[in-house]
Amino acid sequence: MDLQASVVTIVSFLILALSQAQNLQPFHREYGPFNETYYDIFQVERPATISNDALQITPDSINVNFTLANRSGRVLLNKSFILWEDDGAGGVRVASFNSSFVINIFRVNNSTPGEGLAFLIAPDLALPENSEGQYLGLTNSTTDSNPENGIVAIELDTVKQEFDPDDNHMGLNIHSVISLKTVSLDDLGIEIAPVGGRNHMVWVHYDGNSKKMEVYMAEEGKAKPATPALAAELNLKDLVREKSYFGFAASTGRNFQLNCVLSWNLTVEMLSDDSVENGGFDNKKLIKISVGIGVALFSLLLIGVGTWLYYLHKKKAASDPNLLGALKSLPGTPREFPFNDLKKATNNFDERHKLGQGGFGVVYKGLLTKENIQIAVKKFSRDNIKGQDDFLSELTIINRLRHKHLVRLLGWCHKSGMLLLVYDYMPNGSLDNHLFHELEGNVILEWNLRYKIISGVASALHYLHNEYDQTVVHRDLKASNIMLDSEFNARLGDFGLARALENEKTSYAELEGVPGTMGYIAPECFHTGKATRESDVYGFGAVVLEVVCGQRPWTKIGGFQFLVDWVWSLHREERILEAVDERLNSDYVDEEAKRLLLLGLACSHPIASERPKTLAIFQIISGLVPPPHVPPFKPAFVWPAAVGNIDVDASSADTIPITSGWTPQYMSRESFGTGENTGSTVSPV
Repeated sequence: MDLQASVVTIVSFLILALSQAQNLQPFHREYGPFNETYYDIFQVERPATISNDALQITPDSINVNFTLANRSGRVLLNKSFILWEDDGAGGVRVASFNSSFVINIFRVNNSTPGEGLAFLIAPDLALPENSEGQYLGLTNSTTDSNPENGIVAIELDTVKQEFDPDDNHMGLNIHSVISLKTVSLDDLGIEIAPVGGRNHMVWVHYDGNSKKMEVYMAEEGKAKPATPALAAELNLKDLVREKSYFGFAASTGRNFQLNCVLSWNLTVEMLSDDSVENGGFDNKKLIKISVGIGVALFSLLLIGVGTWLYYLHKKKAASDPNLLGALKSLPGTPREFPFNDLKKATNNFDERHKLGQGGFGVVYKGLLTKENIQIAVKKFSRDNIKGQDDFLSELTIINRLRHKHLVRLLGWCHKSGMLLLVYDYMPNGSLDNHLFHELEGNVILEWNLRYKIISGVASALHYLHNEYDQTVVHRDLKASNIMLDSEFNARLGDFGLARALENEKTSYAELEGVPGTMGYIAPECFHTGKATRESDVYGFGAVVLEVVCGQRPWTKIGGFQFLVDWVWSLHREERILEAVDERLNSDYVDEEAKRLLLLGLACSHPIASERPKTLAIFQIISGLVPPPHVPPFKPAFVWPAAVGNIDVDASSADTIPITSGWTPQYMSRESFGTGENTGSTVSPV
């Protein structure tokens, strides 16, 4: 690089700076799980609250002073946005926005739900009086249909009024609860408030250029549909105030429901005046600053160009110093493998050497020829910051773990942004392969091997939860993460999702949602977003049933949607041994099989605090204590959880300041209003 090139660089910087000064960054936030700190971010119009990791737009608890029927509430972001403005040339600019959110509309006691929830653009933060029932917290009998309302909303309605198509529809509301456009969700196979409850994801997209709004909806965990459920052309300039707010409104009527928002992402295009009003710079100031900075940099770079070129010449191309510093400071300093050694060992990461693939990357079989040692090399697929976090998390945790039933870490490698972990090779592959891929040459696991494998996993889990110097939650217990050595001993692996809990904490919250694999995730995790020892035990229970029955947790069998429900029905009918894998041809020990099946059900208890601890689990498997007592009927999942039901540390549990003198009463949804307690105790001994 010569002086001329330096000048070109500076001029390019100035052009880029001036360009960026005229293109403001959009507002983008991701909210949830929700706790008491969000009271500073949102305007929560009572009786709406923030509790149980969710925005409760209408009440989620009941006592003599606080009922569920005939209520309305709003929760709005405590920040306004300028959604349209004159462009200075006789036209109008309209802001684009994208919003996505996860909701749970829950039938109390499986009763008829009512009334509905809406995503809302409003002119202010106030909740209209008498806006319960059919008015959805949007309007009331006096203000409905008044153009001065300045509201646009997407409603999810569970009650059929005379102007509605049915009691399960989506609507576009302009100043009124009488929708401008509606669509029945029955046609899309979606039920807003199904019996038993279900989370749904909603996407709302508005293009300020084309003036088109599109709304999509699907069950949480499913992909965004290719076509919108509802689409309409509308010019926000003609409908809402220039300065407006985003948020949610909901109501109940004679019938009621729980209107919960579990997470919310919002992106809004920032217009120029909007940035000034919200405490930023206007364009003129930003341009002046950019020019000033550019001139200063021009002078500095002319003086220091020689030093800079020398630095570039000496700089090594490969390494991120922060990452390398973190790696080299790890306790015990695991072995650093030369990249060329791993490349040679895996034959340049040949596809034919691939052992498996998951969300974090690909695992290859390799051979270190100098040492004549077979290895497994995990190559992380994401080279961004998130990928580095995954890599460091797994390496930091498993580097210090020492147990005969954990896959042993041999070392690591970081080369040109590529992240690699090196493990002992497990010649018998994964438990999943032996249970479900016998056609690939795997033999069907004999009963004694299955029992030994479950015992080994229980031992490893007890070590993670109780014997290591920090509590470690694995968060992804499943058959494909249980490896088998040459003697079919279980080795628990894949610590990509594992987290070590800080001192005195009992849970770990993931900001991006619930990690893990469906069928192994405990039901409370979908509400709390937190991983605990109890949620690990739930995953272990799913593995136990999977191994004994030879069926995956989500298998539809015997008229049931899930394996655990089928096994529970056989237990109720005193036919539980019929659940044992028929491929064993009755070649198993009846007493051991019954013990494991009952243990699997006990670990699968819907209430977290009723699941056995790992010490009791290991004692049951070892035959030191009798099998656990399991009720004949599967207890109902209760949410919000009763106080003390879930082992969550106080620092991460969400609480609401109580100033009115009353005490909230948390009741089972299945027994709401009946006074019955549907929970049954599962004793580990």
